[in-house]
Amino acid sequence: MTSVIPMGLSEQVRSLAGGEVSSRTLVEQALERIAETQPTLNAFRRIRAEAALREADEADRRLATGERLPLLGVPVAVKDDTDVAGEPTAFGCPGDFPAKTEDGEAVRRLRAAGAVIVGKTNTPELGQWPFTEGTAFGETRNPWSLHHTPGGSSGGAAAAVAAGLVAGALGSDGAGSVRIPAAWSHLIGIKPQRGRISTWPDAESFNGITCHGPLARTVADAALMLHAASGNREGDLHCPKPVDVLSAVGRDPGRLRIALSFKPAFTGTPKSLDPVVRAAVVRLAERLAALGHEVVEAEPRYGAVGFSFLPRATAGIHEWAGRAPDQRLLDVRTCAAARHGRLLGGPALRLARAAEGPLRRRVGEIFHRRGFDLVLSPTTAAPPLRIGAMAELSGWHTDRAMIAACPYAWPWNVLGWPAVNVPAGFADPDETLPLGAQLLGPADSEPRLISLAAQLEADQRWYERRPQRLIDRG
Repeated sequence: MTSVIPMGLSEQVRSLAGGEVSSRTLVEQALERIAETQPTLNAFRRIRAEAALREADEADRRLATGERLPLLGVPVAVKDDTDVAGEPTAFGCPGDFPAKTEDGEAVRRLRAAGAVIVGKTNTPELGQWPFTEGTAFGETRNPWSLHHTPGGSSGGAAAAVAAGLVAGALGSDGAGSVRIPAAWSHLIGIKPQRGRISTWPDAESFNGITCHGPLARTVADAALMLHAASGNREGDLHCPKPVDVLSAVGRDPGRLRIALSFKPAFTGTPKSLDPVVRAAVVRLAERLAALGHEVVEAEPRYGAVGFSFLPRATAGIHEWAGRAPDQRLLDVRTCAAARHGRLLGGPALRLARAAEGPLRRRVGEIFHRRGFDLVLSPTTAAPPLRIGAMAELSGWHTDRAMIAACPYAWPWNVLGWPAVNVPAGFADPDETLPLGAQLLGPADSEPRLISLAAQLEADQRWYERRPQRLIDRG
């Protein structure tokens, strides 16, 4: 692999503005790294080499005139569930999808901020699973350990950032799909408030449980990308009031009262927390206490949140599966989930959506009645899974295995509230199996979560660790 150590987003912005590097150089280096790792890492579904170089040259012309924008000339990637003009949006599915004629709103905003989109990253079919594998593209591997998954469904985005192919990528999170791969790839992953980043051309995504969110190696870079992509357009169903995430990075969060939670929401399926994950989260809790915060073990009252999640998720799969040009090519598990979504897409879906308000009040008691500022919990219950661990399972057994490994993230998707994954160390002494913890907040709490994550990052300096074994050249 090229010996160039890529800069972070913020550092690239400064270097471009200072004339120390050109956008074309940064994009060429990104494309070189992508090409070198694609045979093994397989992070990308689509690579926009020619288009990205043209856009880099245009960015250099604009920089030369003195123009400055938040991401002008910086190469980034987006997940392949997001429309990029001139490229298909296959969302992990096989088949011949038509090229899109317009950018999705999130991509339009990234471009308006000056970003250069170098490609679209891999995701499992319709973002269903915490691994990034499929007949359409093969296996996306974790740059920390090529025998393991980077997670999913934003696994390609996480692999690309963790390997330094790009400094930031936009993923999406419908049941932890930003936070899970961030945890298993040693990254910052932000699931923002529902509607913070537009999902247009869909007025909402997966009946409101899915939102876009950034992955990056530092809190500042993740906040910068969130800032650039945020905003709404006419037709969006969810339009929260803007919040200032950029200044939150450098702001002292103050003394916070933090609930340390290990109990997942009820699902009716077996699950247990791996002791190595629990120990990692406890270590972070101890560091937070050492930084002056009050950390107390306490559990949110999740109630029947799962009954609100399932109809919304499966009805969304049914809708997206209908966009596939040849549904016969879809995974049998996708087809089964789509059938369930067709059955649950009527009265059950309406009841699920009506339950959101009461669920928010019930879970929100931990903030409003019990006086906690945020919740700290594991992001996953297990370390990264091995490649192929769920490849041969039936739909039901895949669901059980998936919930067992990742039972902690999805309730916040039902509630629509923000969450941030932070690195929590490694499961092995060789530091090849990353772990994560999530900071969970009430509505519109991104600034507080980001401020605390930045304080913890300054203490832990996670970004100094990088994967060492990316390519087997033998």
